[in-house]
Amino acid sequence: MTAQSSPAAQATGRAPAAYDFDTPVDRRGTWCTQWDYVQDRFGVPDLLPFTISDMDFETAPEVLAALRGRLDHGVLGYSRWRQDDFLSAIVHWYASRHGTEVDPGSVVYAPSVVYQVSRLLHLWSRPGDGVVAHTPMYDAFPKTVSANGRRLLECPLDDWARLERLLALPDTAVLLLCSPHNPTGRVWSAAELDRMARLCARHGVAVVSDEIHSDLVHAPHVHRPWVRHGGDGRWAVVTSASKSFNIPALTGSYGIIGDPASRDAYLRHLKDADGLSSPAVLSLVGHIAAYREGAPWLDALRTYLAGNLALVADRLREAFPRLDWQPPQAGYLAWIDLRPLGVDDEELQRELVEVEKVAVMPGAAYGSPGRVRLNVGCPRSKAEAGVGALVRALRRLDSKERS
Repeated sequence: MTAQSSPAAQATGRAPAAYDFDTPVDRRGTWCTQWDYVQDRFGVPDLLPFTISDMDFETAPEVLAALRGRLDHGVLGYSRWRQDDFLSAIVHWYASRHGTEVDPGSVVYAPSVVYQVSRLLHLWSRPGDGVVAHTPMYDAFPKTVSANGRRLLECPLDDWARLERLLALPDTAVLLLCSPHNPTGRVWSAAELDRMARLCARHGVAVVSDEIHSDLVHAPHVHRPWVRHGGDGRWAVVTSASKSFNIPALTGSYGIIGDPASRDAYLRHLKDADGLSSPAVLSLVGHIAAYREGAPWLDALRTYLAGNLALVADRLREAFPRLDWQPPQAGYLAWIDLRPLGVDDEELQRELVEVEKVAVMPGAAYGSPGRVRLNVGCPRSKAEAGVGALVRALRRLDSKERS
């Protein structure tokens, strides 16, 4: 079952002494999207960034040791993902972390989660078909759906009546699920996932479940993989260790596809059309080490992230009680609804960028104006700087609004 951190660690929000998340790592000059290219999105260089969802921490030392060992071998030739070390590590992880049995024969490889989404849309839908996804929405989803010639059908998180209407449309082909949900951090309950599964089965809709944030769920919430809910229908889980162990630069992901015919079709295209049968070998090494040896580090990380999110909650509660902001159920992205303050989105961004010199993602990027997404996957000192900048900017605008 899902491992939990010790009560003492959870109470303090501090990681065990074996792992250091407090010491900043300088990421400037490393071709880092979040730090070195912040100007691309915000128009200004050298902002303190709280943006793209990677973390400012070194990955687990066990992963780094495995990568160094593989590099020391010196030969970086073609490789295979369909081998026991990789597949058994995934099976072990799902059994030990999520209490879920995975058939190793159902696992597939891909260079990224978004690649898998794109490929599965081609497999299970035709141009012009509808793809349902919840709002607010991870910004890659609408881009991928549109670029593949499908129609995005938006559904608010808790609007079950609309969800059923959209799934019942004759040209709706796929439910693109984010579980846990990005950007809100919502963890779907077993009852909710069962309900979605029944609706999709009733209307013949395939399910692609993006579960890349699944290892960062905060107690007492529990992630339930779609593997448990898909049955014999057309469904896929697409995921990676890249979020939880902060290794997206290794370029690799994997999926679980329930239907054998769909799985075979996916793998034929991967190999023959896209020429991707040889994986990034360091990604395989990183995944195996993370899933076999990285659990203690991940538990310490989750404790530390919970402390960062508690810090955000305390600062916002002290400054703006009417926001009643609560930490997310999963992840390290603080999704903050600012509508009770009545601040203007553009004015807030000007205050943050021009006065506070920080970059915080606006909710409009996810189809939800009036909110912000603050990435606190970082040392406590940086999280304090980020929430402090946000509070100061909001106070100035709130005072202006009241005057």
